[in-house]
Amino acid sequence: MLSQIAFWGAVELGLVFAFVAIGVFLTFRVLDFPDLTVDGSFPLGAAVAAVLITTGFNPWLAAAIAMVAGALAGLVTAFLNVRFRILNLLASILTMIALFSVNLRVMGKPNVALINADTMLSPFFGIGLREVYVRPLFVGVLVVIAVILVWRFLESDAGLAMRATGANARMARAQGVDTRRQVYLGLALSNALVALGGALFAQTNGFADVTSGVGTIVVGLAAVIIGETLFGARGILFALIGCIVGSILYRIAIQLALSTDALGLKASDLNLVTAVLVAVALILPHLRRGGARS
Repeated sequence: MLSQIAFWGAVELGLVFAFVAIGVFLTFRVLDFPDLTVDGSFPLGAAVAAVLITTGFNPWLAAAIAMVAGALAGLVTAFLNVRFRILNLLASILTMIALFSVNLRVMGKPNVALINADTMLSPFFGIGLREVYVRPLFVGVLVVIAVILVWRFLESDAGLAMRATGANARMARAQGVDTRRQVYLGLALSNALVALGGALFAQTNGFADVTSGVGTIVVGLAAVIIGETLFGARGILFALIGCIVGSILYRIAIQLALSTDALGLKASDLNLVTAVLVAVALILPHLRRGGARS
């Protein structure tokens, strides 16, 4: 069984990565664009926020600038794909690789510590709640706001144009939709959300590390797939809620697997556990459809 601290820690991390899940949902499910930029834009958001905070910037402003940096990373991928016709997957890989060096340049070293620095959470530690509750509550409120904003956007005319682009780009162009603009907008918005997750990760964990983005796309995809398995096709709002629930359940499952002595797993087995959980998440929808047919 998980301890209370381990459980709420997993919930907190799941909520942080919910921003990644929402960003991945926008590219993979809405825009039908396999984007691996997130493996670079997540640590980019953490790096920008950490460096700005340590130099005296307001943490909220630092997070906003981190989102802009993430959006720019997404625009680079979109530019390579739209302007030069580079395959979407390859364009995102090129950006992701370049961002590793960019992140090192931003931080000037492999990691930056935020010990004793004021963060977005600092004002809320004095409201009488234990720290173990303050962190997930704070991040949870931000996630809810993000879900509402993304949901309203996807239900708007601009959002419908983006959804049409992902569903059938040729038909969307025939209806007068500028599909190239939708690719730019979708990747910028997605990576801005991912970078915000990175900025929150740095502030809640007290550090930014250049390797923190490794496997981010896998976590995001796992959360999206778990959410779809649980909620099914019930519309955009339920899909976004599924991203949050999937991200939290994914983190709790990992924490539970690593904390169960009977399994004999160690912290060094994290990648193995991650691979197994993602494989299970990918298999479950097929099992459900097979059961439905029988």
